[in-house]
Amino acid sequence: MTDVRRLEPRDRQAWQELFAQYNRFYRASVPDQVRDMNFDRLCDGDALVGIVAVDEADRPIGLMHLVFHPSTWSGNGYCYIEDLFVDRARRGSNVARSLFAEAYRIADARKADQVYWQTQEFNAPARSLYDTVGQRTSFIVYRR
Repeated sequence: MTDVRRLEPRDRQAWQELFAQYNRFYRASVPDQVRDMNFDRLCDGDALVGIVAVDEADRPIGLMHLVFHPSTWSGNGYCYIEDLFVDRARRGSNVARSLFAEAYRIADARKADQVYWQTQEFNAPARSLYDTVGQRTSFIVYRR
């Protein structure tokens, strides 16, 4: 398994590079001000928690962002995995699986009743992993 730890302020540059690659993959754009604000919030680790998989030199090679929130269907709330990205050169080497293991550990420690995430239909490589670490639901996502 790959080492995974909480996101720290010293990770800013490596995290920004990974987050930029993640946004390019989804053809998305996050304004610099929002990115910077959320980096700080992810490091604080309250409602947003950032975790990173790291290489032998302790440099981030993958990221995962957790959003803890209340639910009308739960006494303890849920953990939503909003973002997951692994550097292309490290894919297929259990990095993402290690990130999921740590996310589950954190969610369990916070007594979250559920951990969930979504992906796009076309993301077959990720979906093949997701089928092994979670259960697909019948829900369809809508948005405005």
